[in-house]
Amino acid sequence: MRKTLMALMFAAALPAVAMAAAPVDGGPLGGPGGPGFDGPGMHHHRGPFDKLNLTPEQRQQVGKLMGDQWHSRSEITQKYLAKLSPADQKAMKDEIAAKQAKTQSDVRALLTPDQQKTFDQMQKDREQRRADRAEFEAWKAQKAQKTQ
Repeated sequence: MRKTLMALMFAAALPAVAMAAAPVDGGPLGGPGGPGFDGPGMHHHRGPFDKLNLTPEQRQQVGKLMGDQWHSRSEITQKYLAKLSPADQKAMKDEIAAKQAKTQSDVRALLTPDQQKTFDQMQKDREQRRADRAEFEAWKAQKAQKTQ
């Protein structure tokens, strides 16, 4: 049970880590502005499929497949999380939230004061979007109840 819980916690943390990562202009396969790209003339590893010399169409198709895989993995994780007791679910969510808060604090500590201001604004914007989304979902659920 403990190994299963740890595996589920790890699997549940993956989407959070992916969402916390900086957006990549080139998509999940890297590209300008992404990991491994330091500007013109700088040649570093750009992604796991870099050596394949994919065409733009292939990169787009592979990116879609990778995105679909991420979504299905997330759905599977949610399916198994639902089988945990409410206490285990809360404990896992609390642990993930604490880890995410620590990571964000560590990232913020690496930034210059100007970057910290931008980072803080980005955090506020993300929280506002989450609050807006939660409000919308509540409204949508309430509307669905009224129509039934």
